[in-house]
Amino acid sequence: MTRGGVKEYIEAVRGRYLKGNRKVKGQILDEVTQVTGYHPKAVIRLLTRGPKTEAGRRGRPKQYGIEVVAALKRVWETGDRMCSRRLQPFLPELVQVLERHGELTLADEVKEQLCRMSVATIDRVLKPYRKRGLRRPFSTTKPGSLLKASIPIRTFADWDDKRPGFLEIDLVAHCGESTEGFYLNTLSTVDVATGWVEVRGVWGKGQQRVGGAIHQVGKQLPFPLLGLDSDNGSEFINHNLYAYCQREGITFTRSRPYKKNDAAHVEQKNWSVVRRLVGYDRYSSKEALVQLNKVYQPVGSYVNFFQPVMQLQHKSRHGAKVHKVYDAAKTPYRRLLGSGVLAQEQQDALKARYQGLNPVRLLSQINQALERLWRMAATTSSHQPSVTFPVEATKAVG
Repeated sequence: MTRGGVKEYIEAVRGRYLKGNRKVKGQILDEVTQVTGYHPKAVIRLLTRGPKTEAGRRGRPKQYGIEVVAALKRVWETGDRMCSRRLQPFLPELVQVLERHGELTLADEVKEQLCRMSVATIDRVLKPYRKRGLRRPFSTTKPGSLLKASIPIRTFADWDDKRPGFLEIDLVAHCGESTEGFYLNTLSTVDVATGWVEVRGVWGKGQQRVGGAIHQVGKQLPFPLLGLDSDNGSEFINHNLYAYCQREGITFTRSRPYKKNDAAHVEQKNWSVVRRLVGYDRYSSKEALVQLNKVYQPVGSYVNFFQPVMQLQHKSRHGAKVHKVYDAAKTPYRRLLGSGVLAQEQQDALKARYQGLNPVRLLSQINQALERLWRMAATTSSHQPSVTFPVEATKAVG
């Protein structure tokens, strides 16, 4: 007998069982046991209590209603679907920012429940909405032999990693599926102490162009540029950049050849900021360069003010396992304010800039600029980014 048949049979005899005396109940029990093959205790439970229902299952009742889940998803989308460990400590601030700009309206009870969610709960609630990303890129770095003896490999003595101003730098190629011919690049820079990111589109990878982009980044930073650390590519290891650093009093170091972990901070941003946005298409026109930098204008504000980062505090090895301990997630903006290197006027200017930023509007600007950039791709590639900034977070923006 099928499970559905058993259910119908039990429903048919339950009335007689409940109304019968002891003798009748015993006869019905024997009959049902013989027909279904169930244990007598199981039959008694089905006849007296009925089948298990969703409401009758054990476990805690759901703590968070539809309104809380919808609010969490909206905030998560606005935060570029960041991981729960980064999102959880940033939730109260991001909710406050969205409410300040009229992008989110929550009842006090919903807001209180949302802001007290744990990392595990956020993971569980958002699990159905998460997606996977892209393939790994390939390298286009060609080693530069000049000045290697003059530019030292970075050591702990060269840099003060706790002080803002020491940048890891790298180039990301927009060459499509072939490195032949001319193509645009992105100069990617990240401050090791705060995680502050600046990106610039570059016309090719010539020494003068790359050096000019680095100079622009230095002027754009809200703190003094104190050090640069690059790979061994000839676009960085050259007399022009070396002379610029000597003249400006900038510490210039390089990573070990073929050791990408030496520049782990910028390598991570190459993926999370550049590749997730621009993808792997080929761009080689002046129009594409202009549009690429239009994409990067709001990206800097969005990443630095609304994307918290976690920094490794220490790690220990126990046999084959490595245990890593990270600090609480903070945005580069918050880390910079807490560094103590900014004068009061600089802090006030940075806070005023933060108050005027609307993350939802920034996302809308990024997506609109990306749509125009993708139409300028030199060739149609099968490796367009599968993850863009979420559309759901920008629907309210005209």
